[in-house]
Amino acid sequence: MLVTASRLVNSPAIVNISSSCSSSRGGISISRSFYSSSALRSSSSSFSSHHHLLSCCRLRWCSAGSPIGRARAFSSLRPNSMVDSAEAAAMDAVQRRLMFDDECILVDESDRVVGHTSKYNCHLWENILKGNSLHRAFSVFLFNSKKELLLQQRSATKVTFPLVWTNTCCSHPLYRQSELEEEAALGVRNAAQRKLLDELGIPAEDVPTDQFMPLGRILYKAPSDGKWGEHELDYLLFIVRDVRMDPNPDEVADAKYVNRDQLKELLRKADAGEEGLKLSPWFRLVVDNFLFKWWDHVENGTLKDAADMDTIHKLT
Repeated sequence: MLVTASRLVNSPAIVNISSSCSSSRGGISISRSFYSSSALRSSSSSFSSHHHLLSCCRLRWCSAGSPIGRARAFSSLRPNSMVDSAEAAAMDAVQRRLMFDDECILVDESDRVVGHTSKYNCHLWENILKGNSLHRAFSVFLFNSKKELLLQQRSATKVTFPLVWTNTCCSHPLYRQSELEEEAALGVRNAAQRKLLDELGIPAEDVPTDQFMPLGRILYKAPSDGKWGEHELDYLLFIVRDVRMDPNPDEVADAKYVNRDQLKELLRKADAGEEGLKLSPWFRLVVDNFLFKWWDHVENGTLKDAADMDTIHKLT
């Protein structure tokens, strides 16, 4: 593994780490048992007053030092009105709404906010290749009191990386004031709490925002199927909590807690192509570079010692 590092003026360190990862579709059925909390799931991903909210944010929170105030330009990527109607109609209704309604936060490689655009625009591979789709994301790694890691299998209707196994929750903070807050990564932690409810039905009170521990940031790029892909600056959030769960089938096909040995067996099967099991590229990068040494800190209660939010690890 080749590691080079450079520090930018007034910027976090950016570390380039070369590794190999591959991705394709596939899946495996794994049995599960969950605490039910269906009444607790909300439709917080849907916001009828979305554009009004963004307008309010711009009016009330645009000082020169704020993320919105620093945004140099709003995205001029392919507008939603130009989307092929047949293409949009082919998407699952929930995923279509999220693709066009959710506004992701565009950033540069130093994690400075430069604008915003739809989730659709951010994930078109043609836009990613043009270099104008890098956006902020997060990956949650939730451990129970047995120090087992919760994994999820993405639903078959996901536009990117359907049916792959990945860490507990992977998504994006949105371009709204509560999720743009950068102090102590509060905006990202707010978004993580929101999406754990949306995807896994985990109540907010089970995952207080102050219990998320940001351990680091990675920057990576990965194609999904030729049309779609990811180019993200991803915050890695660890949390140790026993939680109630009621997975949303629009988002999650399956879920399972695993210990170290069980995860290693999943990795072996994925590498061997057994049972059609596939892992998300970002999860594999974290596993290969960080996860097991951070798992030591989970077991020892020393997660704070592992945190490094000053460095951005560029993984390829």
